[in-house]
Amino acid sequence: MRPLLVLALILAIGAPARALDFKPLEAIPVQEGGRKKPCLVFAEENLLALSGRTALTLDGRTQSALEILSGLWLAPEAWGSKPILLVNNLPFKSAAGLDEKRKWFSRDELAANPRFLALLQHAEAARRTAMDGKLTGTNQQAAQVGERIARLDQLRGGELLRVVANPAGADAAWFPLPPDDPALAALRGAFVAGDPAAFAKAAAALRTALAGEAPQFQPPAWKIALEVAYQKVHPFRWAWILYLAAGITLAVTSLRGRRAGYLVAWLLAATGALFQIAGFASRIAIAGRPPVSNMYESVIWVAFGAVFFALIFETIFRGRYFLLGATFAAVIPLLLADSQPLALDRSIHPLTPILQSNFWLATHVLIITLSYAAFLLALGVAHIALGKVLLGRPPSAALYNYIYRTIQVGVLLLATGTILGAVWANYSWGRFWDWDPKETWALVALLGYLIVLHGRIAGAWGGFGLALGAVLAFQSVLMAWYGVNFVLGVGLHSYGFGSGGFGYALTFVAIELAFAAAAAIRHRAGRSAIPRTGGDATVLADQSA
Repeated sequence: MRPLLVLALILAIGAPARALDFKPLEAIPVQEGGRKKPCLVFAEENLLALSGRTALTLDGRTQSALEILSGLWLAPEAWGSKPILLVNNLPFKSAAGLDEKRKWFSRDELAANPRFLALLQHAEAARRTAMDGKLTGTNQQAAQVGERIARLDQLRGGELLRVVANPAGADAAWFPLPPDDPALAALRGAFVAGDPAAFAKAAAALRTALAGEAPQFQPPAWKIALEVAYQKVHPFRWAWILYLAAGITLAVTSLRGRRAGYLVAWLLAATGALFQIAGFASRIAIAGRPPVSNMYESVIWVAFGAVFFALIFETIFRGRYFLLGATFAAVIPLLLADSQPLALDRSIHPLTPILQSNFWLATHVLIITLSYAAFLLALGVAHIALGKVLLGRPPSAALYNYIYRTIQVGVLLLATGTILGAVWANYSWGRFWDWDPKETWALVALLGYLIVLHGRIAGAWGGFGLALGAVLAFQSVLMAWYGVNFVLGVGLHSYGFGSGGFGYALTFVAIELAFAAAAAIRHRAGRSAIPRTGGDATVLADQSA
């Protein structure tokens, strides 16, 4: 009997402590940024703002955002020395004397760095003297790191974790729990002790206590549960994975098994579209508005629109090329939206005052972005046509016609959206047109595609010119869509402004121009090889232009 007891004691001592379960904290409502969100969402958004990640490897293991938030809240003393703050700009790290090979630094080491503190003070002075309050270069980077430090301090102090509902009204500011709150003290004690059973019991008690605070002003339980599920499922990530699988299936079965491959690709693309529809429905239910209020939402909407139009055109023409072009074209924006959360903020925010008319948001903005989706589809199909040219395989007239039909849809939507935008501008700002950068570049894009269409109708160019125009004209869409908001950053459409991703955009434009130039050279070489002695050869050479 004694040997068994000794063995049990040895096993108990050697067994690792059971990890705490933070799931009971996920659905606690937190008020931040003008809305009430689950604690899981609050944790991931704040860790993303601090570190650029929604999970970090600390102390030799990967920790979730909710675990890190719990540590900041319940045991704040230990977090000053943990490398959790993102400093990713190489020139700034060099100026601050930081290790350029590292991405994350602790608050303590930054606070003890005199060069960093000097840069931070210089940035603050520059902000006070700047007429528009905007910073650039090293000053901007220093200010961003300073904001991360301030956010970290507020999380450690519990100031941002506003979980106590205010009985003064539905829109009244909520309160953080006081440090001596009994439920918080029990949760803190269980956390510090690493006691899973006590932690689960304390978390349940805290949830019950908080739910009893001004229950009439608590968010609906279904909405909190929906947002937790949305945050965990990542429907738009599944969408680009399925679109990529559909595109690969079509490409692989282009020579053998075309019928079966087409049906499988249809199923994959349609399933990806359903994931996006579910994601949009979730965001609409959570936010109470159409999902096109910022760059992230417009990017995922344009990707969906491209696939949606492709499925419609495939139903009509059974051309295969619509689906092939759309799936690969949709993967790029969805992948960027999934992998660049600092540049494309996926958080759900309340609408700015100018956007608080759901009628105009659902008409002007949705129509404009749907036109971008049609042009993205045209771009995808045009790449197939130009790719055939580069390979020395003349595209069919039907393929060129697909590009033409898609651009027609885009021009109709862009013209309609621009007119509706002018009406909304008169309603909101008292004038129909003021040559605002957003308005100007929308007009430039519309005129660019009109030139492409009318050039074909007038006989100035044929199918190849149309495909080339679809690639070149899309650069004006990119400027109207991304450039005005993220590069120029001026004008009345400031609600869409952001920063980041310029290198990716510039690389995309360079690749597109190089691709178009290579296709034009190859096409010209192919035409010069055709004997132009009259008769059928002359007719064929003219039509190929």
